[in-house]
Amino acid sequence: MPVLRNHPLASLTTFGLPSSANFFCPCTSVEQVKEALSLVRSEGLPLTVLGGGSNVLLTGDLDGLVLHNRLEGIEIVEENGKEVWVKVGAGVPWHALVVETLKRGWYGLENLSLIPGSVGASPMQNIGAYGVEVADRIVGVQAIDIQTSEVVYLSADDCQFSYRSSIFKQKGGRSLIITAVDFKLNRDASVNTSYPTLKAALHKLKPSHRDVYDAVIKVRSQRLPDPTQTPNVGSFFKNPLVTNTAAERLRTQFPLLPQYETDSNMMKLSAAWMIDDLGWRGKEVDGVAVSEAHSLVLVNRAATSSVAVLSLAEAIQQSVVQKFGVELVIEPEVLGVSGDSVK
Repeated sequence: MPVLRNHPLASLTTFGLPSSANFFCPCTSVEQVKEALSLVRSEGLPLTVLGGGSNVLLTGDLDGLVLHNRLEGIEIVEENGKEVWVKVGAGVPWHALVVETLKRGWYGLENLSLIPGSVGASPMQNIGAYGVEVADRIVGVQAIDIQTSEVVYLSADDCQFSYRSSIFKQKGGRSLIITAVDFKLNRDASVNTSYPTLKAALHKLKPSHRDVYDAVIKVRSQRLPDPTQTPNVGSFFKNPLVTNTAAERLRTQFPLLPQYETDSNMMKLSAAWMIDDLGWRGKEVDGVAVSEAHSLVLVNRAATSSVAVLSLAEAIQQSVVQKFGVELVIEPEVLGVSGDSVK
């Protein structure tokens, strides 16, 4: 198991802020993860787990050990004529998985094309786009308990999926390192074109799964900056959920503010619309800017620390509260100087 000292992390996160790890351990197997955890426990080191780095904001150098999850593999667990169950390593890049499933004729993930990050992050975030959430396709998640190194398995129900969240973002789930995700995909399912933007981009009466994939790529490329070209973490704010009473008040005051029904008896508001309405799109402060392409995205043009990023985010949050009475929640995970110490 390789352990590197003072390893730079900027290239391992899509926002690209300078940072380094006191100890850095790239793990490509479950056994290496267990070895790293044994080291962390024996030395009492703080632990930070890093995956694709697409939903992370580093606020400085990280003490202790950074475990880089690089577990690979795409394996058929079970199949029949119509469905296939697939186990995928947590370190597999998400978009690479979408491409591979489409190539093999396994359908259900094409609406989630071009989302940055790794497979292991997908259940944590319950990633979603264009009418589909990954929770719709996850059967279960394999993980390792940080305290005991025991391998555990969580069913989809155990994961407690909700809008852009899961048990892995809650206290109980933070003691787990995801090692693999099981998906149930279809060989001959109908396509999902329910999302208005996607429907408008598809001109065929009967689009194929490949057509949906191509349309999603086109729409995302037009609306969201490529993190490999313009450092960013994707959507920086979640679309807020409000009660029906609050939604009615906002509908009266701001009739153009888009609102969407959800399964939780709450209404989802467009954070992008509110940020646009306040004139933030394109504004830059200390090397951090609100993207011209999409106002939910903050981009790193010349920032050298997280201070400028969080200051701009806070200013946007305060202005939204002042005008709309709605609180925006930051979507990326903010990692500080050290992780949790593991005894």
